[in-house]
Amino acid sequence: MRDVDYMPEAIASQGPTTSNLADILERVLDKGIVIAGDIKIDLLDIELLTIRLRLFVASVETARKAGIDWWETDPALSSRAARDEMEQENRMLRERLEALESGERDRERETAGERGKSGAGAGA
Repeated sequence: MRDVDYMPEAIASQGPTTSNLADILERVLDKGIVIAGDIKIDLLDIELLTIRLRLFVASVETARKAGIDWWETDPALSSRAARDEMEQENRMLRERLEALESGERDRERETAGERGKSGAGAGA
């Protein structure tokens, strides 16, 4: 073998490039990865338990591009969602209270009107 035939640099550059964990994680988060699986437990051909697992690992930006944003609307995970839920509940309670109070005012007017009619009829 001649010196010209043996080039260690050429051999090393043809092999796969190694990546560190940060590079791999960056690639996965940038593109996203989906892991799906089913776990079934049967006893004598009777299905006792089925667990379906779906895992999507990605960056927030990649997940939004895929149309996934459930963490923004879950009150347990988002303070804005919790605040929005509380504001909606307060609005509904105020509407119910207003409806109850207006119904009570209407009944009071009806009762006052009936008293006025019965008082005017008794004097005539």
